[in-house]
Amino acid sequence: MEKIKKNRMKNKAKRIKLGIGLFVLWFLIHIAYTCKDGLSDKMQKADIAVILANKVNEDGTLSAGLENRVNCGLALYQSGRVKKLVMSGAFGKEGYYEGTKMKEYLVQKGVPDSVILVDNHGDNTRLTVKNMLHLRDSLHFTSIIAVSQYYHLTRTKMLFHQNGFEAVSGASPRYFQWRDSYALFREFVAYYWELFF
Repeated sequence: MEKIKKNRMKNKAKRIKLGIGLFVLWFLIHIAYTCKDGLSDKMQKADIAVILANKVNEDGTLSAGLENRVNCGLALYQSGRVKKLVMSGAFGKEGYYEGTKMKEYLVQKGVPDSVILVDNHGDNTRLTVKNMLHLRDSLHFTSIIAVSQYYHLTRTKMLFHQNGFEAVSGASPRYFQWRDSYALFREFVAYYWELFF
């Protein structure tokens, strides 16, 4: 009886180890794909680019991460890959509308006001996607380039696909921080949360 009990415990321990091993393997595969997907730019053209916001500093300037995102969108416009730019963000705890601050930055860089649109109700990625799709008829776009950090693009594109919009590609600035490792883990969790809930 004791031997049977020990064997059951060993088998249970093996199953737990196998489960953990499979989870770690899946996590690593997902992270590798996220990095490859986010850092790959197929140089596609699109009607419009949506730049997803990040932190605005307390003095109203763009944080380094956000400035890099906006500059990436600016490069898309200057190279003729997109015709219009949408700044999507929310009202940050620093006291600024992120989308408005992003637009101000682009105007200072010489981008015509007429090609920049602002969505100050993009409180999260899902809302940015929904807001963009509500603008589809008025802006007459059939393709989008989503601009964000590389680790954020796989989930962003998945949400567009989930909402029936397939013609979305991504572009990211070559800007990296030590906290990207945390962001990759967060995106792993967020991806499956958004996918299934």
